[in-house]
Amino acid sequence: MEFLGFSKALYSTWIFYKPERLLFDAGEGVSTYLGNRIFAISSIFLTHGHVDHIAGLWGIVNSRNNAMGDREKPLKVFYPRGNRAIEAYLDFISRANSDLRYQFEGHPIEDGEKVFLRNAGSFERYIVPFRVKHTRDEISFGYHLVEKRSRLRPEYAGKESREIAKLVKQLGRDAITESYESKLLTISGDSMALPVEEVEGTDTLLHECTFMDVSERKFPNHVSLEELIPLIHQARPKRVILYHISTRFERRLKHYKEMIEKEFKEEDIEFHFIHPSKYSNCDKGGTLMGARLKGRHFITTAEFERDELEMMIEVS
Repeated sequence: MEFLGFSKALYSTWIFYKPERLLFDAGEGVSTYLGNRIFAISSIFLTHGHVDHIAGLWGIVNSRNNAMGDREKPLKVFYPRGNRAIEAYLDFISRANSDLRYQFEGHPIEDGEKVFLRNAGSFERYIVPFRVKHTRDEISFGYHLVEKRSRLRPEYAGKESREIAKLVKQLGRDAITESYESKLLTISGDSMALPVEEVEGTDTLLHECTFMDVSERKFPNHVSLEELIPLIHQARPKRVILYHISTRFERRLKHYKEMIEKEFKEEDIEFHFIHPSKYSNCDKGGTLMGARLKGRHFITTAEFERDELEMMIEVS
């Protein structure tokens, strides 16, 4: 699956992006769910230092030290430079795990600083952090996953392949192509609605949506669904995954799903909700799946569909 994740506002948030083995935030319970897949994580990108987004990091560090898996790979944690809560937590983890059998690295990064994931010749893929508005005392980031690509210059677009091959021989590839940045995904972290310019051109937008109804919000530090609608209309991402949803709305998620589908029925945009009471996965085919926690047990997708709770959101 492309994404694995869990997100319940106030309690825990983490999103694992499998193609690049990236973990965005590390809320409570992440290592319990991922199990030995924690060894697949190459880098962790923390959006900010609130407990529901970082509490599971210690479990990952400890489990990778003691479980059966590859200890040759370092674990890199990237976070907003100057975020004191994260700095203190990383220091605590390092001191509490002085016997680590692998390399644990904390990397403070700046707004706009590129973190390269792949860099081979002309192919580049990297993370770019950007500041978001959350709480006054917290340095908070969202992240773009960007890929550097090449395309024909406008004056050569539309020519047949034979002509292009001839031009490459005559002028060289660099003379007839240009580089551009393609945003594969954008994740908001905890924030108000992102600026349109941050979202424009992204394939997949993962945006927090704590409130379905803005009237339920007391302070301007989390976004509501109605505030996201204008952003999505203007930016037009190909796919939207809403997460960090408050449990107060879980029994009405079907209603909000129908509302958003009606709002965007003329636009080719996929919508998904990460249910606040279920671990979820999302594949490229556009299906959000999961299992609801009931006591200590999982209910499978099939069982859930038979359940009277229609809160399981599936996008066909």
